[in-house]
Amino acid sequence: MNKFENIDNIYVLGIGGIGISALARYFNAMGKYVCGYDLHRSELTERLAGEGIAITYADDVDAVPSQCIDHRDRTMVIYTPAVPSSNQIFSYFVSNGYLMYKRAQVLGMIADNYTTIAISGTHGKTTNSCVIANIIKCAGKDGFAFLGGISRNIDSNLMLPVAKTQFSNPDTLLVAEADEFDRSFLWLNPKVAVVTYVDADHLDIYKDRGEIIDTFNQFVQKCRPDGTIVVNQKIETLINTGSTKRVTYSESDAKCDYYATNIRLANGIYTIDAVTPAGVLKNVSIGAKGRVNVENTMACIAAAQCAGIDAEHIKQGIATFKGVKRRMEFHVNTPGVVYIDDYAHHPREIAATIQSVRELFPGKKLTGIFQPHLYTRTRDLADGFAESLGMLDNLILMDIYPAREQPIPGVDSQMIADRVKGCNVCLVNDSAEIIKKISSGDVEVVLTLGAGNIDRLIAPITDALSNKGVS
Repeated sequence: MNKFENIDNIYVLGIGGIGISALARYFNAMGKYVCGYDLHRSELTERLAGEGIAITYADDVDAVPSQCIDHRDRTMVIYTPAVPSSNQIFSYFVSNGYLMYKRAQVLGMIADNYTTIAISGTHGKTTNSCVIANIIKCAGKDGFAFLGGISRNIDSNLMLPVAKTQFSNPDTLLVAEADEFDRSFLWLNPKVAVVTYVDADHLDIYKDRGEIIDTFNQFVQKCRPDGTIVVNQKIETLINTGSTKRVTYSESDAKCDYYATNIRLANGIYTIDAVTPAGVLKNVSIGAKGRVNVENTMACIAAAQCAGIDAEHIKQGIATFKGVKRRMEFHVNTPGVVYIDDYAHHPREIAATIQSVRELFPGKKLTGIFQPHLYTRTRDLADGFAESLGMLDNLILMDIYPAREQPIPGVDSQMIADRVKGCNVCLVNDSAEIIKKISSGDVEVVLTLGAGNIDRLIAPITDALSNKGVS
């Protein structure tokens, strides 16, 4: 912990972000004075405040706690790439010579103190990270996990060890969600690295898929020489692991080191026999919902075995996993109607979610509400979005959520609507109108999909379906 021993105060810009808030919680648990700024008040910022972290919502230097102003030499500032350089607080810290790091740099600094399992890939990072964290917890390893979502097992995006001595033990296991956005994962040097997919995404950062693949290859080269790289068999030929040990996984391809057999579905739960180099794990019950998690489970088994966790604890961690908020999260589940919310915001993720729901509820009519995320992603992947959303029966398409981007002329949700085939499409952005459509329509299974602020619809949709007497 020497890198932080001279730091007393942590100021976090964009503290409400799912990744950076885990860092705030980590330093708060260490006993540092933690405070920060965010543009919007949210459930997460309210919980951070309840944990003793001071948060302000005004871009005003006068709102920065005096402890940070008066003790610049003992204050560290952490920020996300989403914070604009025009932010007054950010500008103040820069102009006054504060010690400043991006979120990814700080995660790398923390992870270097421990034995890290890093989960990378354009899909599946959060679920896999949360499952592996639960496996570690079940194994009694007493480790850390920095997660990109709220694990329902710990009701947090940060898993902390019970024993404070683990903070200074280099053998302590740490699970890190290794994000490719802004090349953040290149700050990590893991003992075990997982690569799930390398699809085209974040094309505002990368010029094309080739550059994405090149950057993932840079990431795996940072794995420790005595470590292991776990690669999805679908992308094995794209990943150059050099002399570092490599193992492969898939849902059911027997040419892999890790794969599933005897896959069966009963009462919404998949059970498999998992073939591994150490033998077959019989009757692995998968707590995570959806067929896509059969493949994810094999990645988790591979990573856990490579980290030295025994078979029974691996099975226990997978079976007792309760899911992640906004990942195949059920809000209404009755014989009359089902409502599921999911964070899917890439064509492959959307297709996997819809396919999983189709298998869970065969013959049911699917109504999806999708909010595209980012103008660049909509522009670059419009055909893919149309193809995956066409798997629905009915589609309500919202306006693009811009996040960090400015509008691009000619890029809007109509681009997707014009390309969708095979389902009924309507463009609606008004929340009240969406709720009205859901309430008055003949709905059987409802899905909300997207990474923007579509989560604000969760409560009213749940209430609307409840008011129809189906919950």
